[in-house]
Amino acid sequence: MKRRDIRQLSQEQLKDAVVAMGEKPFRTKQLAEWIWTKSAGSFEEMSNLSKGFRAKLEEEFELNRIGLSDQQISRDGTIKCAFDVRAGQVVEGVLIPTSKRMTACISSQVGCSLACKFCATGKLKLLKNLSAAEIYDQVEMIRGLADRHYDKNLSNIVYMGMGEPLLNYSAVLESVDRICGEPGLGMSPKRITVSTAGIAKAIKRLGDDDVRFNLALSLHAANDEKRNRIMAINESNNLEALAEALKYFYERTGTRVTYEYIIFKDFNDDLEDARELAAFCEHVPCKVNVIEYNPIDDGEFEMASTERVDAFVELLESQNIIVNVRRSRGKDIDAACGQLANKNAAADPQPKEGSVEL
Repeated sequence: MKRRDIRQLSQEQLKDAVVAMGEKPFRTKQLAEWIWTKSAGSFEEMSNLSKGFRAKLEEEFELNRIGLSDQQISRDGTIKCAFDVRAGQVVEGVLIPTSKRMTACISSQVGCSLACKFCATGKLKLLKNLSAAEIYDQVEMIRGLADRHYDKNLSNIVYMGMGEPLLNYSAVLESVDRICGEPGLGMSPKRITVSTAGIAKAIKRLGDDDVRFNLALSLHAANDEKRNRIMAINESNNLEALAEALKYFYERTGTRVTYEYIIFKDFNDDLEDARELAAFCEHVPCKVNVIEYNPIDDGEFEMASTERVDAFVELLESQNIIVNVRRSRGKDIDAACGQLANKNAAADPQPKEGSVEL
């Protein structure tokens, strides 16, 4: 008999399974705490459950967690991890330490179907959607790195690694529940940011689902012609559609939106680009993260000059826009999204299990 993955069960399904084994219903809570709060790697670890119960669990279920297959530590303290999720497929997670916060950047898919021209992940194609448990595991393992290396708690989580989170919608929302819930890791949803390349339909769905986490839009250009050139998704989700969806999201949730703007040399770094971005910022209350580009292998884009970045930011601030400049991290390691996975042979010439969900 093939064993089922116990972490795929809902709380109600878990309770039914516990009762079917002849155990009292209250054991469900103990079991769930071992799985989602204590992050147990085996049933044998669950010391307050009887040996008989643990044997039944072992016979009927499996409890497989992702593994750490590679790790790189930058001189600036950034730690980049390659996680083995199944059969040699690799996803990336990053711990980004600063004086004020410990941030985990995590992945939602193995590879990505969107093929944005500036992103190494786009070279991998889409291999599969991650489960909520696999997303949860990245957070839990990076949390352990923050504790061991810096003796600090994880403070923030960003879904900005490999993949498009809103094309794995249900698993991403379930993972947030696991990370924030009880049983779970107990983090506040306001410490979580989900970043999207811009799926208008799914952004509206987030509003309908009244999510409590933060939303970031990977914008990178505020006119359709330029955005089409670097992000094919813009051809079916143009700026007008995204603006409408963001207004809907804000009306439903009251949550200010973040625009991520990677600034490229001689492409989107002049003052006219800044004026276009300022105009787009008028749609909803927002802030802007201007991000230094971390070049990828064989990439066609370069990092903008400090002078152009400073002038760009100055114009935005003159329009009373909140701007943060995110300096490039991990320059001495494979820190751009998808680089480490590429080097760990995660790429496959043909997509597998690549269904996306809206």
